[in-house]
Amino acid sequence: MAQHNLTRAEAAERAAQVSVTSYDVTLVLDGQGETFRSVTTVRFAADSDDSTFIDAVTAKVHSIRLNGEELPVDEHVSAARISLPGLAPDNELRIDAEFFYMNTGEGLHRFVDPVDDETYLYTQFEVPDARRVFAVFEQPDLKASFSFTIIAPESWTVVSNSPTPVAGEPHEALAELGIESADMALWQFAPTPPLSSYITAIIAGPYKSAHSSLLSRDGEEVPLGVYARASLFEHVDAEEIFKLTRAGFTFFEDLFAIPYPFEKFDQLFVPEFNAGAMENAGAVTIVEDYVFRSRPKRSTVESRAVTILHELAHMWFGDLVTMRWWNDLWLNESFAEFTSTLATAEASEFSDVWTSFATVEKAWAYQQDQLPSTHPIVAPIEDLFDVEVNFDGITYAKGAAVLKQLVAWVGRDAFFAGVKRYFDAHAWANTELDDLLTELEATSGRDLRTWSQLWLEESGINLLRPIVETDESGQLTRLAISQEAVELPGRPVPSLRPHRVAIGCYDITDSGQVVRTHIQSIDLDGPVAEVEVPAGASSRPDIIVVNDGDLTYAKTRFDEVSLRNAVAHASGFEDSLTQLLVFSTVWDMVRDGEIPAQDYLALVGAHAGSITHSAGLLAQLRQAKAAITRFLPPHLRADARARFADDLWTQLHNAAPGSDSQLQFLIGFAETAETDSQLDRVAQMLETGSAPVEGVSIDTDLRWSLVIALAAAGRLDEAGISAALEADDTAMGRNKAQTAKASPQTPAAKTAAFRSLADDRELPNSVVAATALGFAAGLQLPDGSLVAAEEPVGSFVTEYFDRVAGWWESRTLEIAQTLTLRLYPPATPEAVARTRQWLQEHPAAPKGLLRLMAENLDNAERDLRAQQTAVEALSAAGAEAGS
Repeated sequence: MAQHNLTRAEAAERAAQVSVTSYDVTLVLDGQGETFRSVTTVRFAADSDDSTFIDAVTAKVHSIRLNGEELPVDEHVSAARISLPGLAPDNELRIDAEFFYMNTGEGLHRFVDPVDDETYLYTQFEVPDARRVFAVFEQPDLKASFSFTIIAPESWTVVSNSPTPVAGEPHEALAELGIESADMALWQFAPTPPLSSYITAIIAGPYKSAHSSLLSRDGEEVPLGVYARASLFEHVDAEEIFKLTRAGFTFFEDLFAIPYPFEKFDQLFVPEFNAGAMENAGAVTIVEDYVFRSRPKRSTVESRAVTILHELAHMWFGDLVTMRWWNDLWLNESFAEFTSTLATAEASEFSDVWTSFATVEKAWAYQQDQLPSTHPIVAPIEDLFDVEVNFDGITYAKGAAVLKQLVAWVGRDAFFAGVKRYFDAHAWANTELDDLLTELEATSGRDLRTWSQLWLEESGINLLRPIVETDESGQLTRLAISQEAVELPGRPVPSLRPHRVAIGCYDITDSGQVVRTHIQSIDLDGPVAEVEVPAGASSRPDIIVVNDGDLTYAKTRFDEVSLRNAVAHASGFEDSLTQLLVFSTVWDMVRDGEIPAQDYLALVGAHAGSITHSAGLLAQLRQAKAAITRFLPPHLRADARARFADDLWTQLHNAAPGSDSQLQFLIGFAETAETDSQLDRVAQMLETGSAPVEGVSIDTDLRWSLVIALAAAGRLDEAGISAALEADDTAMGRNKAQTAKASPQTPAAKTAAFRSLADDRELPNSVVAATALGFAAGLQLPDGSLVAAEEPVGSFVTEYFDRVAGWWESRTLEIAQTLTLRLYPPATPEAVARTRQWLQEHPAAPKGLLRLMAENLDNAERDLRAQQTAVEALSAAGAEAGS
């Protein structure tokens, strides 16, 4: 199903013409067939005799009635729009149509549970997919009240933005629609406050639920609900979710000094969800991965907490006050990301979550900010094709990091006083950047226009380095910090920005501990800033850490002595944030081709056991896997995997029984096992159902990790995968089985996976993602070539470049993005050349596709540079050994 665009100019013109009052939407949902019935009545004001259009991606339009007059369907319906001529000052539009059920996680998604064959529905509308469910003026600044009437099986649960009413008799409504159906009920939801269409929601099916409530700041009782599929509900820890939700409510209502703006707050774990969660007003949908069937990593539980609080923050940032157009998406996402991390740190058990933010979220931002697609936090968005790929590390993580700096600069009290004024002034309305700056300037007394220009309206990143000078005796005589712009080809050179940055000085004790002896904060606003040399210092510090405490947003480097000492003594840091800043800096140097990937693998292999922070450890293990599969040349990967697996095996046995680290080391070992003896250990765990150490049990999810690892290594055939699926024939089990089947390094497995992904348009989004994950595993052989494709696929590389443009013409955005990113071939000179050629030959391709292909090219070139660094380091080591 094709994608459909809307430009900013069109939206602005329509917003000048139209003021929408209300929608009355009736949906007939039985979960059967390809389509469902949707009848929408819209009331809106307009300039008399003007014309406009309403958005609707329909299967069939039965009728269009504007102000009592029937409009000819064939004259007014196009691919995603219905034209509306001859408007009056006050208009009533009724559109009766059929819309498609979706299986891509967009529009109205339909899922059939393999455990009990029950059907579950939910909507996902951000950015432009309400138009796949009802006729709508699909842009955020045309807010209106929505009244939903749902006719569905009487055994179902139905949830929307307003509280769920008592189900009523549907026969009269069905008769008006000419439908005969038994065993149906009608839910008529009360009108909502003024909302943007993308945060409306319908969730319907035999969901199970748990309920509670809390007392809001204004004395009103707010009902709480937690929902999940019936077959999954036993794993829902509802009381923990309610506990966190209550803490979040208290924190945000106190912080914003504004009561929760909606009547209830439901959280619904839904199947095959494309994102972490979605901030539908009062009815948040959340990915089912956050229902824990097996023992989760602590980092995953922490991530769920941040996600829950992120969506709760959106009830104010995004739902109560909404950006006018998508260029100010950061007013939603950056604020929700910052305030949810703040709330997690101060109102939950995860008090060290800023370490996760520094290690994981900001790493995402730094990577995104060095791609050719980098953009300002306030991004130039000319149409929907721009925004649909803009939910990225800049909009979320960089924006949140910059807000954290702004809070430190203007003061927390002044900042949130400005936020309250912003909410008060613009409740239920739409805003732009200037609206926020005006209120923050009023409460802080600062001129924020220069700050905004440098941090919000310019793209790019700065690099901070220490300047260290000593005299002949080793006495530290000068310490300074330099700043330089990280330049990208074809992109504007970033300005040198103002930074509040802390410089930490550390010494190494005789026992190997790394102890901070001095820390000093400075303001860096230019190319260089001097740091006061610590009084009484008899020699230079063993390690100098730039941006200690992670106060600013910038890449950093060590001086040569500090780097050598920090790597050698990485286990000696007492503070997890400082320790992980060391790991992050070394990783960034590998990504930039400054040091070989072998150095990072040695660092993680030797010191991962000292990392006590769950998200930090998870990040290092993931990056180590990327270092092997991307930043080492193919012929070095097998030996590197084997050595790293041995390191993890050692760390596994040294870890405390029952610890989070122990679980992560076991999973990491399974994923990197390479030699026969290593794979024998994995096979033994699967066969016996027991781990080699006390403290870990082989539960459902861990068992699938073992299955996929063995399948990828050719040690488990389809019969073995089927046996594992028989033991866990659930939706999640089926997806894991798809990954396992696509993982073997054989022409048959890879060809079958590629053909299903490229040719089968009926595959749901979750199966596409799971199959693509397995296809990419082990696709490149040690000699650098790819696993050969079987007929009728001639070459995976050729097929990819021949087909990729077609995916964007025939598939929805989510599927097209997944195929474009996941099926892109491994980095080779051929892949780079073919990508450059493709970009030259397709200048008019969809902007989202051009962006992703440019990112693919940049990543491939980065991979090849890092591989060359690894080869040169190996040659240099060999030459040194020979001499």
